[in-house]
Order: sequence, then structure tokens, then C-alpha cells
Amino acid sequence: MPDEQSYVTEFSDDLITRPRAHLRLLLSQDDDGLALSYEDNLLARCHLTREGMVAGGFLARSLGVKVPPLGESVTARVSTGVLYRALGICQLDFKIDASYVVLDRLLEEADMQRGAKSLAE
Repeated sequence: MPDEQSYVTEFSDDLITRPRAHLRLLLSQDDDGLALSYEDNLLARCHLTREGMVAGGFLARSLGVKVPPLGESVTARVSTGVLYRALGICQLDFKIDASYVVLDRLLEEADMQRGAKSLAE
């Protein structure tokens, strides 16, 4: 994954090591692109490049939210399993066609995990 597209922080790697059912994440858009954070700690950033915004759009989709307008934020409540898949999306290289095969699988799994709550009700 090229750094000009997006990156994932070490803090996010530590966060997903302890399974949790609900994490309150914040997805924000600024002049540099999209930033995903948890309790004021940056988890991932998708830069304002073509591939970075592709990654950012799919990141938002995996979290079950829409990309916020410039200068705004949206909240997503997801499990660490969903976050794991969202971070995986940020690490794909969208200049490589094979990444889209992996992307489809990650989006499908994130969608199933987010929907599991409603299936239990």
C-alpha cells in the first residue's frame, strides 16, 4: 500500500487485539482527506488523492456510514471485527486490479458483521 494513498497507525493495530462489541469511531473529512479516529487517537488516514479517496469511500461503506462533507464528521459504532476489515481496506493498493477482489470480500464480511446485531433481535 503506497503512503500517498492511505496509512494505518500502530495504535489501530493495538486496538483490534482486544475484541470489543462496540467502538465509537469518528470519520472526519478535512483538506488532507479522510481521518478515522477513536477517542482522539488517529486510526487511519486516506489522503486526498484518487486512490486515497477510493479507499476512503470504501472505508466509510465498510463502517456503514457515508463520507462526511468537508469539515464535518460522522460517528460509526462498530465491533473490532468490522474495524479490522475497514483497516484492511485502507491497506489495499487500488492501483492493482486484484485489490478489488479482496475489497469485495472485506466489504461483504463487514456488512455481515454489522448486520449480525439485527439478526439476533
